[in-house]
Amino acid sequence: MTERSEYVVNCSILFGELPLLERPAAAKAAGFGEVEFWWPWPGVAVPTEGEVDAFCQALEDANVQLTGLNFYAGDMPAGERGVLSDPARSLEFRDSVAVLVRIAERTGVKGFNALYGQRVEGVSAAEQDRVAAQNIAYAARKIADFGGTVLIEPLAQGLNGAYPLETAADAIAVVERVRKEGGVDNVAFLFDSFHLASNGEDLGKVVQAYAAEIGHVQLADAPGRDHPGTGDIDFTALLSALDAAGYSGRVALEYKPAGATDFTWMESFK
Repeated sequence: MTERSEYVVNCSILFGELPLLERPAAAKAAGFGEVEFWWPWPGVAVPTEGEVDAFCQALEDANVQLTGLNFYAGDMPAGERGVLSDPARSLEFRDSVAVLVRIAERTGVKGFNALYGQRVEGVSAAEQDRVAAQNIAYAARKIADFGGTVLIEPLAQGLNGAYPLETAADAIAVVERVRKEGGVDNVAFLFDSFHLASNGEDLGKVVQAYAAEIGHVQLADAPGRDHPGTGDIDFTALLSALDAAGYSGRVALEYKPAGATDFTWMESFK
C-alpha cells in the first residue's frame, strides 16, 4: 500500500466540495502533510492583506506544509491560462509576484508553477515569447533568494484555449531560453502526466529525455483527469521510470475526482 505521506495533494482541484480555506484541514485529516494550490484568487492579481493572511493561517492551523503555489494566471475559471506572455498584462503579473513572495516568506513554499498564457490576437507569437521570457526571468530572480524554482508546463490540447506549450519539448525550450536570455538557473520543467499523455507524449520517453530538467511531477490519469487507475496511463511503469532516472522531488496528486474527494483507490496504488 502506498503511504499518503509520500504524496502532495493539490487542494485547488481536490476537495472541491469544500470552501477553499477548509481544504488544508481536510488534506491533513485524509493523511497528507504537504499541499499545493493554484493561485487562490482567480482574476485578482493583488488580493487584500486580509485575504493573504487568511490563506496562510488556514495552512498553519491545519499544520500542513505548502510546497507548491501557482503564480497568478488570470481568471482560470473563465478560461484564462496565464498572463505573463501578454505584453498588456506584464505589470499585472509583476505586481502579483510581490504577493507570492510574501506568501513564500511566511509558508516556506519553494515550487511555483508559471502558466505561460494563451496567444493573444494582434500580438505576434515572437513578441509574446519575448515578453514571457522576460517575465519568467523576473519572477525567477524574485524567488531565488529563498531557493524558489519557477516551473513551466505544457497543457492538454483542446481544453486550454490557444495555449502554445503542448509538448515536453515546448516547455523545455522555454526553460532553456529563460536560462540563456535571463541569466537565471532556477527554472525547471513541470511533468504533468495528464497533460502530456493527453497530447500523445510517451511518458517514459519524456522522463528519459528530460530527467535532469524535471522540477516537479503531478499525477492524473488520461483520458478523464481522474485518479490513477481510471484511464490508460501505466503508473507503475511511470513511477519506476522516474525512480530509475533519479528523480527525487515531490509527486503531487492533481486529479479531478468524479464525485466527492476520496482516496480509497490508493490502497492498491503502487
